[in-house]
Amino acid sequence: MNPDLDLALARVIRAPRATVWSAWADPARLERWWVPAPSRCRVDRLDLRPGGAFVTRLSDGGGTFVPHLDACFLAVDPGERIVFTNAVDGTWRPAHPVPVAMTATITFGDHPEGTDYRLVVRHGDPEARALHEKLGFADGWGTVVGQLAALSESAEPPNTDPRSTDTRGTSPEGGDPR
Repeated sequence: MNPDLDLALARVIRAPRATVWSAWADPARLERWWVPAPSRCRVDRLDLRPGGAFVTRLSDGGGTFVPHLDACFLAVDPGERIVFTNAVDGTWRPAHPVPVAMTATITFGDHPEGTDYRLVVRHGDPEARALHEKLGFADGWGTVVGQLAALSESAEPPNTDPRSTDTRGTSPEGGDPR
């Protein structure tokens, strides 16, 4: 981590790693924690694989859902790591995201009390990092990680049968939906 360019958070989530991973991999679960309450999230596409799309919408106060994130997964190591960027959108086109371009790395590790959950958000220059911090990185990402923890700590163990997962946004054959 480069402190001039990156922001980070870490938390021990008192739930098994598979449960925390499931909260990322299941669109219905992701919608329950991905944006700070009381805002609501809708997952349009969650193709959790390298090159897959990560597209969400946001609703404040029960109003219309508006674009929130249009990103691309760069790396996915099931149960261990997710890397995505909003500098490339879900259709692999260069993007100019507002307010800042970023690449996020989320890692899931074993911990005696559950899951060692860590994230590093990388920025292209110190100004983008400073802007993201000023806009409330710690509060926003801290809030959603807290919501993820609350969901995971109260969750039933996930169904790990790959035939039962929601593949919203993927083609029936499992290939690239573009």
